[in-house]
Amino acid sequence: MATLRRLREVPRHLLVCEKSNFGHDKSRHQRLVETHYYNYRVSFLIPECGILSKELKSLVMGTGPYYFVKNLPLHELISHEFINTFVKKGKLILSLDKDTYEETGLQGRPSQYSGRKIMKFIISIDLMDLSFNPDSKNCKRTSWSFKEKKPLKFDFLLAWHPTGAEESTMMSYFSSYQIQEHQPEIALSTLMDLPCPVLQSHALQGVPEAACSTQELFDWLGAVFSHVDLNNEPNNFVSTYCCPQPSTVVSKAYLCTVTGFLLPEKISLLLEQLRHYFDEPKLAPWVSLSVQGFADSPVSWRENEHGFRKGGEHLYNFVIFNNQDYWLQTAVGANDDCPT
Repeated sequence: MATLRRLREVPRHLLVCEKSNFGHDKSRHQRLVETHYYNYRVSFLIPECGILSKELKSLVMGTGPYYFVKNLPLHELISHEFINTFVKKGKLILSLDKDTYEETGLQGRPSQYSGRKIMKFIISIDLMDLSFNPDSKNCKRTSWSFKEKKPLKFDFLLAWHPTGAEESTMMSYFSSYQIQEHQPEIALSTLMDLPCPVLQSHALQGVPEAACSTQELFDWLGAVFSHVDLNNEPNNFVSTYCCPQPSTVVSKAYLCTVTGFLLPEKISLLLEQLRHYFDEPKLAPWVSLSVQGFADSPVSWRENEHGFRKGGEHLYNFVIFNNQDYWLQTAVGANDDCPT
């Protein structure tokens, strides 16, 4: 009975919606993008648009590269040379099972989602502290742990935002390992005669018979990005979902999806360009930018521990209106802190 009860339990999902304006001093749009580090997919939808502008297309094509390194020893990421070459600030965060954690001999903390029986631990290593204090006890113990006591190896996805002209440094730095350079996958499509919700920038909760709510829009965007048929025809046995009301049919809408390991800096540039989409008059009343994180990343935003076993979702969505107002929707699943 206990097993059946657990199977019937629906994992908690949390959606936080807020509205602001890009011109407000306290607008947190930039901070939210910059501190969501592990981005797997970004999609933007532009109603009443059939072709991308030259500026947007250039940004989309420039979202890569990223790298896959096979069987990389963990001690490589705490070496003085690696930190000085690639790291300006940051931490190495490990999410380990109980046995592996104890074998490292390092100090960490129990996962906040462990439950009564602690089976998972988090180790956080300040890379700047290791770099500035290479002779400290902490640095020597960490190096000894990863090189001798518990020499861990993993397959890594790596991405780097160079501040100079050293574009190829990562390939050459890890040339003694199996490293591959990848470019994100880009999918471009024009959606014809698309039913779109009617929105009012000041009305997050919607207006009866006049505008849809932010929750209705969130569900609708998920359907569009998943290429769900929105007609709700009687012979459609896959989906009965249809566009929320009130709605309007746009003759065409441009959908772009980029999938890979995407840096916050690249997403910030996309958001900035979409902000300026309305610098010239457009038929579209709004555009949207949606970003999904890796389900198995160790953190969601900042250093917030991210749970994986019950879904792993952590994502955000901007709805950008033609008056520079925006809606911000942030969502996480079970085993995650509120993303505020």
